[in-house]
Amino acid sequence: MASAYRFCGEPLDETQLELIAELARRYRRLSRNELAHTVCELLHWQRPNGGLKTRECRSLLDELAQHQVIVLPTLRDGRPRGAATRVATTTRPATAPVCAALKALQPLSLVPVQTSTQRQLWRELIARYHYLGHRVPFGAHLRYLIRAAPHPECVLGCLQFSSPAWRMRARDAWIGWDDATRARNLQRIINNSRFLILPQVQVKNLASHVLALALSTVSTDWERAYGLRPYLAETLVDPARFSGHCYRAANWIKLGLTSGRGRQDRYHQHHDACPKRVFLYPLVPDARRKLQQLS
Repeated sequence: MASAYRFCGEPLDETQLELIAELARRYRRLSRNELAHTVCELLHWQRPNGGLKTRECRSLLDELAQHQVIVLPTLRDGRPRGAATRVATTTRPATAPVCAALKALQPLSLVPVQTSTQRQLWRELIARYHYLGHRVPFGAHLRYLIRAAPHPECVLGCLQFSSPAWRMRARDAWIGWDDATRARNLQRIINNSRFLILPQVQVKNLASHVLALALSTVSTDWERAYGLRPYLAETLVDPARFSGHCYRAANWIKLGLTSGRGRQDRYHQHHDACPKRVFLYPLVPDARRKLQQLS
């Protein structure tokens, strides 16, 4: 059945078609553009310049919907998420230096980014202070601002959880996945794709405490937003920059290194360019067994 459909001249295989069908079924709240972006990102459908083949994917999704292979979200008006976004730089002063004991900042809170003001602040802080900068995430994602009750005017940092990597050898081996099971259950994983404690915030054990707080709330928030409860969290740490100590202190499982290709390097052009350390955190009891199940 899959080979009856083609993407840019190449026939689809069963694994690709199963992933597309699963994404369309699970993420009915996404717009069609968001769904196309997510499919392209996970299947590494990109142009030679690195841009995603979203327009071609939209045509494929329309064809699959016309043949009743998938059901697409209702068309929306307005500018789609995932369009080019420039991060405006304001004259907003950075958060005042915070140097205190963790106990003095309690209770900490993770504030979901929902308003336009919060989105602008989150983007600007990430663009200014995170080594990867700001990139618009395609598809499912949640963002948070980290605040402390004694200093409500201050932001201590930022968090983002988003769609998982399509393939990751260390993760897939730990779970025990074959291609079919991965395609079926991939969206049960969320990726901690951004984590920033602002450089002017010097609080011992803050990062691991924030991670523990996030893991206690993100599953419920994700299910509320997207109708699907995740089983596992993943993240990648650049060992040339960071030790990953805060993840280990928060009881994440340290695995091996990635190939260094990155999720957009479909053609192995950057193999071993910048391998990252893989960390996993089970969000439910017996996560590995649940992720191995086909039904």
